[in-house]
Amino acid sequence: MNLRAIAAIYRFEMARTRRTLLQSIVAPVISTSLYFVVFGSAIGSRITEVDGVSYGAFIVPGLIMLNLLTQSVSNASFGIYFPKFTGTIYEILSAPVSYLEIVLSYAGAAATKSIMLGIIILATAALFVPLRIEHPFWMLLFMFLTAATFSLLGFIIGIWADNFEKLQLVPLLIVTPLTFLGGSFYSIHMLPPLWQKVTLFNPVVYLVSGFRWSFYGLADVSVGLSLGMIVLFLAICLGVIAWIFRTGYRLRT
Repeated sequence: MNLRAIAAIYRFEMARTRRTLLQSIVAPVISTSLYFVVFGSAIGSRITEVDGVSYGAFIVPGLIMLNLLTQSVSNASFGIYFPKFTGTIYEILSAPVSYLEIVLSYAGAAATKSIMLGIIILATAALFVPLRIEHPFWMLLFMFLTAATFSLLGFIIGIWADNFEKLQLVPLLIVTPLTFLGGSFYSIHMLPPLWQKVTLFNPVVYLVSGFRWSFYGLADVSVGLSLGMIVLFLAICLGVIAWIFRTGYRLRT
């Protein structure tokens, strides 16, 4: 494995974060603070606790997951789409770099940026509400697996997209709504029985549930099922990427 090539692409992608600090870090932190003002103050005054946890603290895992999913997809999709847009992807494909090394570089950088942002948001949340993390190892594992999986999804979207509009289509119209409807700001047990069953078809429910369990020991679905679902999704993304490189889908057009 060409570690130098991986490191070079990885450093280039990470440098883009420093060049767009306001967009990459400051804007999500401000948005998170506004969520606490709106949800924590306005709604929190009506819903004081959920399963023994204050509402402000209850929504923290959901807020982190919301940013983790959207930022992982956006960072990875733009990272691979921009070389396609400028034509520099041909230099990458013709270089002595394997497909695995290309994926590791771009998806790894996107996942790293998302995890860094998640930790910053966690620190920001601690300024607003009292937090506890009952299972720190599992919290970090869920964060890593989620960032890695959705960075791979973003990589796929970046290959598929042929314009900037399509690049934003999945994050804005699919990932964000699924996250809002996936129990980020409520427990699915608060829903009527029919909608509880319907919600289980939303894959984000399993991610949010497992991540919230790592904080407070509360879960809407089995923790093992949550972990199994994210591993399954990771395997699907890896399979799709393998097919893309094997067939050359939209890489050379």
